[in-house]
Formats: sequence, C-alpha cells, structure tokens
Amino acid sequence: MGDHTTTRNLQLHHNPVFDVSLNVQGGSKYIDDDGRPKRTGTVWTSSAHIITAVIGSGVLSLAWAIAQLGWIAGPVVMVLFSFITYYTSTLLAACYRDPVTGKRNYTYSDAVRSNLGELQVKFCRSVQNVVLIGITIGYTIAAAISMVAIKRSNCYHKSGGKNPCHINNNPYMIAFGISEIVLSQIPNFDKLSWLSIVAAVMSFTYSGIGLALEIAEVAVNGKIKGNIIGITIGTVTPIQKMWRTFQALGDIAFAYSYSVILIEIQDTIKSPPSEYKTMKKATLLSLTVTSIFYILCGCMGYAAFGDLSPGNLLTDKGFHNPFWLIDIANAAIVIHLVGAYQVFAQPIFALVEKTAAEFFPNSQFITEDIRIPIPGFGAYNLNLFRLVWRTFYVIVTTLISMILPFFNDVVGFLGALGYWPLTVYFPVEMYIAQKKVPKWSTRWICLQILSLSVLVIALAAAAGSVTGVVQDLKTYKPFKTSS
Repeated sequence: MGDHTTTRNLQLHHNPVFDVSLNVQGGSKYIDDDGRPKRTGTVWTSSAHIITAVIGSGVLSLAWAIAQLGWIAGPVVMVLFSFITYYTSTLLAACYRDPVTGKRNYTYSDAVRSNLGELQVKFCRSVQNVVLIGITIGYTIAAAISMVAIKRSNCYHKSGGKNPCHINNNPYMIAFGISEIVLSQIPNFDKLSWLSIVAAVMSFTYSGIGLALEIAEVAVNGKIKGNIIGITIGTVTPIQKMWRTFQALGDIAFAYSYSVILIEIQDTIKSPPSEYKTMKKATLLSLTVTSIFYILCGCMGYAAFGDLSPGNLLTDKGFHNPFWLIDIANAAIVIHLVGAYQVFAQPIFALVEKTAAEFFPNSQFITEDIRIPIPGFGAYNLNLFRLVWRTFYVIVTTLISMILPFFNDVVGFLGALGYWPLTVYFPVEMYIAQKKVPKWSTRWICLQILSLSVLVIALAAAAGSVTGVVQDLKTYKPFKTSS
C-alpha cells in the first residue's frame, strides 16, 4: 500500500464516509487531480511555513556559533549553508512529481521511494524520525528556558540584581508538555496554517528584539568586539576550541534544517503554476529573508559580546535590561515553539497512526472516530488511539528534555545529524536518478563532492556536540534547580 500519509494526515482522515460524500460533490472545483481536496497554498503560505520551520530557536545560538568561528569564517559559513540549502531544496522540490507519470509524492519518503527504491526509504525514514523527535525535544528545552528566563528576569529586576534567582526548569517543561497534549489533538497539518502564520510573526518578534538589543549593546560599548579567528586560546584550551568550532557548524546547520518537511509543505500548494515553480520562489524568498536575519543576529551578537557570546541570546546571561522587552521576546519564543512543535510532531503522529491502522484495520480503538458536537464549532472527531498515543509521545519527549536540558549541545547534534542526509544526500541522489546524470560526468562529480564535504562537516559537528554533552553531564544533576 502506498505510504501517502506517512508524514501527515493530509487534509482529511481516510474515513470512507467522508470520502464518499466528497466524491458525490465531485468535480474539479473541489477535487485535485489525485482525488484529494483542492489545494489552496501559495508562495506566501509556503514561505510562512518555511520561515516557521527555519527561523526556530536555532537563531538564538548563532552569536555563540560565530564567536567560535570568528569574523571571517563565521559569516562565510553561514552564507555557504544558505546557498547549499537553497540549491538542494530546489533539487528536492523537483522530486515532488514523477517526471514521467506526473504522479505526486505526498511525503519526503514517497519522493525517495519513487526515485531511489525501498532500501533508501528505510534509511530516510529512520533519519527523518530521529530528527523530528529530536527537534520536538529541543523545542521543549528551549521553551522551558525562555519561560524560566521571564520568571528570572522579573525576580532579578525586583531584587535589584541582588537575588541570584535559582529557578527549576521542570515545572515549565511540564506546562509546555500539557499545552502540546491539547494542541496535538488537532488532526491535520493543513488546519494548522493559521498557527504557522502566528509562529512566523513570533519568530520575527523575538529575533527582531534580539537584534535590536545587540545593536544597542554595540552602541553602548562604543566598539565592535570579537576578532578574526574567533574565541581566543586562553579563554578556552586548543582542544576545546576545536570541539566548539565543530559544534558551531552543527548549530548553524540546525538553523537551516527544514528539508525534512519541504515536500509536505509543497503538497499544500495549488496549481497552476506548477508546484515546483511556486516552491522555488517560496524557497528563495524565505531563505533570503532568513539568511539576512541570521547573519545580522549572529554578527551583531558577536559584536556585542565577543568571546563571551551566550549560548542562548535571550536567556543565557546575555541581556538583563530593559527587562520588559526581554520578557516580550521570551514570550514570543514560547508562543512560536508551541506552534513549531506541532509542525514537526505531526509527521510522527501520522506515521504511527497510519501504521497502526494498517496492522489492526478492524480495531475500533484505532480506527473509529467518536463524533462530539461542539456548539458553535460543529463536530469534533475524537479518536481514542490518537488521544492515547499523542499524549504518550508528548510525555516521553518532555521527560527526555528534563533529563538532558542542554540547549546548545542538543541543537548542534540535531543539526549535524539531520542536515547531511535530509538536506544534501537524498536531494542530490534523487536528482541524479531523476535526471539520469551520467556517472563520472562533471555534474555528477560536483554533486558528489558537495555531498561528501557536507558529510565530513556533519560528522565533525556531531562529535563536537557529543563532547559538549559529556562535559555538561559532569556538572549536571537531573531534576535539580538550575542556576
């Protein structure tokens, strides 16, 4: 059976009753060429989805990343990652439809299957799911850190800076988890389009406040801090400098990781014009906006703090005043991450639900929807399996976040893990297969060099992040109050 809803329940559950009523309405006015409800996405909605996925919490660690690399390598690496991401995203977007039959691939793994075969799908799925799970854990950590930062900043302000304000992260992680349990009961990705727009606005709010505070800090200092080679030996040992440089590459890669949901975003776009053309425009627009933003945020943070650039700009001993503005920025981070968590969790929810329905097609617990009328909102379809499974998933990711709350290391590791296979390797291999690029031709060699170079960077970044976690665990006690 085709894996058409692997990474999200597209627009409607495969409820036969609903399908029939839709077909009775029939006609191209309501139905796309594949019999699904008419897609309505545009360049703007797709760009909003991409910006929501890209400008995540990754932006907060960019000043730290540039501090490790210095004034030359830092901006160069960021520009390089944005070019690689744009180029490979256009290769991936070309794989949405089969070039011969015009059949759509609804998910990333569908595209891999139709171009590369079943074995590669297994590899792809494993990486995709680990990255998606990891991102939801990273977002839980980041949201809790921001909530604690609000509490701490108010406490710090009240005591006039005298109280060290030790606050435990865990109640905030639990609060975030509870809100995700509620939101996870919204069945479809597509119904979350308003959430994406809210999240995109929030992204700009906190990134903009962060950037404004950095510029103000540079103005107050009266000079630009930092140097050409990054953090100086002496502040850190040569070995630490090496590992931190690798980890910085992972942090930057994480900031650009969104290929994992690119095909799903493309599957919301209406045609004509072709989905590929719209997606190419949306990718260029959203990556240009985010890259300019990233480079500004990263460079201004380094200019403001130099070697002491914090791992998380708005929470990690970065800014203290004006405290109300920092509170607004952290509140925006929390609102954004509440939405972004769902964008990345929906694919996992859909995969497990679809697999369970295939294995147990006659189980009422798994397949039956209970209609609950909600006055003023119509009826809500409650599915018991969905309720239990999604709640269980959120509880597990929340617990893991409480055990390993190291934002920088987790972000670096996830960036390293997902960037090469999902953003570079698969798009390159699918493009070669689809366009039948001859082996050892110049184009083939260039594409392989690109893929291999990014793999080497990814392995180094993963090693750097694991070293960071090992260092952190030496001093960290799980479930204790953080400073």
